[in-house]
Amino acid sequence: MIKAVDIKAELSGRPVLGARGKDTPEAEAREAFAVLAPFRDGSIFAGSFSGESPWERHQKGDELVQILEGATTLTIMTESGPQSFKLAAGMIIVVPQGHWHRFHSAERVTVLSATPQPTEHTRAEDPRAVA
Repeated sequence: MIKAVDIKAELSGRPVLGARGKDTPEAEAREAFAVLAPFRDGSIFAGSFSGESPWERHQKGDELVQILEGATTLTIMTESGPQSFKLAAGMIIVVPQGHWHRFHSAERVTVLSATPQPTEHTRAEDPRAVA
């Protein structure tokens, strides 16, 4: 079915994931993100948060990330180590398939992503140590 999605309406009333961290329960994180539409091997998500997300990666494809409001730093782990990107509203970035990455936002940020599934998470300090 083809339909247009009102992102603001989908996020209205949804909780902001404040002070996100390594110990944030997965159910709490899921509640903060709206599934806007199916897309390829995953979905389009949107949500608002502050704090630091756990490391994640997507083995089935690249992830497209757009910042809708606020600002964040996205760190992507490469073979030579972490690379950080300062992103603000109106910017996009593509996270390459299979690369560990995480967000850090001192203030509230709203993110939209086209995310392939499944998503792997780790709470390890250096995700390259995860088998």
